[in-house]
Amino acid sequence: MHDIVIRGGQVVDGTGAPRQRADVAIDGGRVVAIGTVPDGGRRTIDADGLIVSPGFVDIHTHLDVQGFWDPTLSPSPLHGVTTVLGGNCGFTVAPLDDTAGDYLMRMLSRVEGMPLESLRTGVPWDWRTTAEFLDRLDGTLAVNAGFMVGHSAIRRVAMGPAATERPATDDELETMKRLLRAGIAAGGLGFSSTWSQSHSDADGRPVPSRAAPAQELFALAAVAGEFEGTSLEFLPVLPQRGGFSQEITDVMVGMSVAARRPLNWNILTVSAKTLPDALARLEVGDIARSRGGKVVALTMPDTPPARFSFRAGFVLDQVPGLHDFLFLPLDERLAILRDPDRRRELRRGAEEPSAFSHLVDWGSRYIIETFSPQTKPYAGRIVGDIAAEEGRDPFDVLMDIVVADELKTTFSNPFRAARPEDWQARAEIWRDPRAVIGASDAGAHLDMVEFFGYSTMLLEHGVREQQVVALEEAVRLITDVPARLYGLRDRGRLRVGGAADVVIFDEARIARQPTETRFDLPAGAGRLYGEADGVERVLVNGVEIAHHGTFTGDFPGIILRSGRDTETPSLD
Repeated sequence: MHDIVIRGGQVVDGTGAPRQRADVAIDGGRVVAIGTVPDGGRRTIDADGLIVSPGFVDIHTHLDVQGFWDPTLSPSPLHGVTTVLGGNCGFTVAPLDDTAGDYLMRMLSRVEGMPLESLRTGVPWDWRTTAEFLDRLDGTLAVNAGFMVGHSAIRRVAMGPAATERPATDDELETMKRLLRAGIAAGGLGFSSTWSQSHSDADGRPVPSRAAPAQELFALAAVAGEFEGTSLEFLPVLPQRGGFSQEITDVMVGMSVAARRPLNWNILTVSAKTLPDALARLEVGDIARSRGGKVVALTMPDTPPARFSFRAGFVLDQVPGLHDFLFLPLDERLAILRDPDRRRELRRGAEEPSAFSHLVDWGSRYIIETFSPQTKPYAGRIVGDIAAEEGRDPFDVLMDIVVADELKTTFSNPFRAARPEDWQARAEIWRDPRAVIGASDAGAHLDMVEFFGYSTMLLEHGVREQQVVALEEAVRLITDVPARLYGLRDRGRLRVGGAADVVIFDEARIARQPTETRFDLPAGAGRLYGEADGVERVLVNGVEIAHHGTFTGDFPGIILRSGRDTETPSLD
């Protein structure tokens, strides 16, 4: 008698092999048989007409703290995700010292769009080491989770406020190395960092890792390479067109070579128009291979419009004339926008020519969501159309809506639905071994992006609607490929002896449900939230955690630790 027998499903095992009708038997959290299973189960799941696949592996999240108030890590598991990796971009919440916790909390609020009030009231901040942080979460989550050790965190502990200002001394670098070694020895999955120009802390200064020279990155990457089963993650300065600069190429390749580990960088967006640029950026992978390293890009199945707001300010703060304004307290921002003279002054500065002038083309802004009765009619409309209808200036129209919503209004750049040729271009990148699907940012930019449904985006649009990839190939791209990149043991494939992380879904129905703002975070803060259709059941380590879009209340996930749960990834 088995623990569970899944009967009669179409098994898509994650390797890319053709589907097969088969039973799957599970005992003790492991798959013990695939095929015709004669014995019964204490529980039987009827999967007739459904796909049975490995659980999806999301390698780029910022779910480091959500587990303290939401151990389901919703809504990701409702989209079939059974393993998440956090601690990306160098932004971790461990290690800490007496002052780093407050700094990192405020930094995360700014750079990753996590409401500060939720971080203050929903996170205990009662650990000091990476080991204590991992132990705090172990055994509490619905899904499996692993975490990198972040550069900005260890730099802040090693250098204090000077971390954002200058290169480290030799002694400070040695302290960083010691903290990184301790974090990885405790189970951290590797080293993450950022040079991205969009990453600023709560005071508007570049985050600590942006003050690090290349040699510091190489030295810390080499420390990660001292341990089994580690990887690297990095956000470079992205070029506006074409491939990477020589400096950025040398940094990413140098980190990989120093560690003898794969490095993934974020993010590569693709359309038919930008395909030549995307291919040019993937050439860094060829250079890495020629030098004995491996560098791959993170890409997404689809790119729904990012939601901007004058409350979060992320990305908009790249506009020189808006930068200082968007780091003011919320009540001061509102006061400026309510004062006609100061509003005009803000506009003049914002509209000074810059590389980000497209963000202040006020008339082309598309209003996505509003938050007051008087602004509700404007949702789903273009600002320029409203202005023409009312005989008013587009800037004032948008600012009046923003003020009425107390800065919560979300809006986007002009949005054009992807065309068939765009999907063909994306599929070319998905299949490229120099890229991997997975940049959901789940847990971050909570009022800005809805990429937590990346897996259903791929299966709904890429497979069923556009038919640019077969289902078997798509499943491999979001299971085995990311699992192998990080060397995850026994995950990413449905095989005898492997972990029973399983998603059962209806290929004819799988789709994202509409996204909405839910005010269910600690202190009543809001986040974008959307569930999925067609994801029937999700199992983690042989325990069902979701059934028809509802969480079961079981928490069988484990903290994945380097060396124990990972093996050193291949550089091939």
